[in-house]
Amino acid sequence: MKYAIFVSLLVLTLSANAQEKEKIQASKGVVYGQVSEEKSAVTVDELPTKLVDDTFTGQIKGKVAEVCKAEGCWIRVQKNDGSTMMVRAKDHAFLMPENIVGKTVLIEGNATVKETSEQMRKHYAEDAGKSKEEIAKIKGSEKNVEFAAKGVKVLD
Repeated sequence: MKYAIFVSLLVLTLSANAQEKEKIQASKGVVYGQVSEEKSAVTVDELPTKLVDDTFTGQIKGKVAEVCKAEGCWIRVQKNDGSTMMVRAKDHAFLMPENIVGKTVLIEGNATVKETSEQMRKHYAEDAGKSKEEIAKIKGSEKNVEFAAKGVKVLD
């Protein structure tokens, strides 16, 4: 009897988790967090020219190249030169699914120039599912533009 109850609870839990995942799948129009109507969005490559005193507030557009596999709390957006820009969910206010990779998104929030320590760079690499060998190659800190997102909207 106890076994039957346990199995029933397990099936219900797995079913609820599967349904929850289905709700958050990235598809056109889905919004994570809060994004207002699109207005004067700049591309990821234009962003550095829009910084005033190393900050920017507004909207950017870009294609998602990578997502945090641990929680979905950050994404990396592709630049034309092949590099990426880090976009974090501000205060972990929302999470994004793994299938957001490859989608074009509208992101609203604040950009700042930040220095990311070697330890944090390794942490991000772990969250992205990188191998131990790839993580070991990360050396030193980096100064980059990072984006703290209030919200992300899937455009395609």
